[in-house]
Amino acid sequence: MKDDPLFILVAVSMLAVVGILMFGIASFAKGGAFNAKYSNRAMRWRIIAQFIAVVLIVGFTWIRHKG
Repeated sequence: MKDDPLFILVAVSMLAVVGILMFGIASFAKGGAFNAKYSNRAMRWRIIAQFIAVVLIVGFTWIRHKG
């Protein structure tokens, strides 16, 4: 499974979600002007990345279940 390109894409997408989440949490913790400028944008990026990750996960399981 580690050599499957779709599995690697799913893993990368999940790591991207975690990275964006950590950036958002750090911006909340920092506060001030940085928080005001980047917190909402980071959470929007996270939601988009999560959507992509979920679609990839569902697609991966659907493809593997069929074949």
